[in-house]
Amino acid sequence: MDTYLITIGLILCIALFGIAVQRIYEGFARRHPELGPFRETGKCGSCGGGGACSGGSCDTPR
Repeated sequence: MDTYLITIGLILCIALFGIAVQRIYEGFARRHPELGPFRETGKCGSCGGGGACSGGSCDTPR
């Protein structure tokens, strides 16, 4: 039973840590717009993805 509770607590801590890192990254991207656009996790990867997706968030109007 102890192992079960420790495992649940550990998974919860890892999930909360991931959320905290995401919030820190969003805040950093807002404070430093000169470093490029914020890339949301729901969109396809980075601009240098090599055509992993079509019509990605990095397309610029011509």
